[in-house]
Amino acid sequence: MAEKPSFQPINAGVRIGHVHLKVADLERALGFYRNVLGFELTQRLGSSAAFLSAGGYHHHIGLNTWESAGGSPPPPGTTGLYHVAILYPTRALLADALRCVLQAGIELDGATDHGVSEALYLRDPDNNGVELYWDRPQEQWPRTPDGELAMFTRALDLDALLKEAKSN
Repeated sequence: MAEKPSFQPINAGVRIGHVHLKVADLERALGFYRNVLGFELTQRLGSSAAFLSAGGYHHHIGLNTWESAGGSPPPPGTTGLYHVAILYPTRALLADALRCVLQAGIELDGATDHGVSEALYLRDPDNNGVELYWDRPQEQWPRTPDGELAMFTRALDLDALLKEAKSN
């Protein structure tokens, strides 16, 4: 009889390195990820793929039309990516991102305070879910009397967030 494998937690240094998205129109997707969110183009493969990053990394976001040029988003009720979450290092930088999104005329799907983080939810031009968020310091995370994490979902005050934008 084979032994059941024991659970081994993944090393705490492991990180999600990048996301690669199938898009219908590369230029339209670049307009969102580069021109609205501010990611820098690090490499382009003609009209079929592009790689973008923050801070000079090789890429955080890959975009391609290899299997999806001119395609449509998957219909509701199907499996696939729920959203890609983009972590901002400070609340002020999240506020800057919100300002850019609103100036571009992009509607939010939601804005939530989770206790551990504050998050903005929206859709890219291919209807992929995008979460823009910042994490509060761990010592501020809500906990139960037993010390367990006690995340919640409350409306985020967008006006208060926008007041923190550095580039008003």
